Amino acid sequence: MSSGTSSGSSQGTRSSRSEDDLNLQAQMEKKRKRRKESNRESARRSRMRKQQHLDELTSQVNQLKNQNQQLSMALSLTTQNLVAVQAQNSVLQTQEMELQSRLCALTDILMCMNNTSATPTPTIPATTTSACDIFGASSWNQPPIDLYQYQCF
Repeated sequence: MSSGTSSGSSQGTRSSRSEDDLNLQAQMEKKRKRRKESNRESARRSRMRKQQHLDELTSQVNQLKNQNQQLSMALSLTTQNLVAVQAQNSVLQTQEMELQSRLCALTDILMCMNNTSATPTPTIPATTTSACDIFGASSWNQPPIDLYQYQCF
């Protein structure tokens, strides 16, 4: 009988071991499933963060494109204004040269007229010079004889 009990107890040990193994396997399966679900959730959050980052970058690209377009338009307008101002400046410089030439011609005419005249004209010094007289306009009121020192030869 002892051999029957020994085989019965070994079967009981085997069955408790197999139950322990089954319990252990069930626990491991639960852990594996939880880990798998956790990994899925983590991957989903990662994809969401990645998509959000991509959306932010896309928005930033659009903002930068708009800003670039506005700056390009401003640069174009500024360039057009520069060209217009340069053209006006060129016209003014040409007018200045023409006026200088006319002034020299008029000075020469006055000199010729004064040389042929029998009576010399007296010189009247300028009495005041104003702060607004940046071009020396007060000297224009002097008789033509004083202009000889400024004539163009």
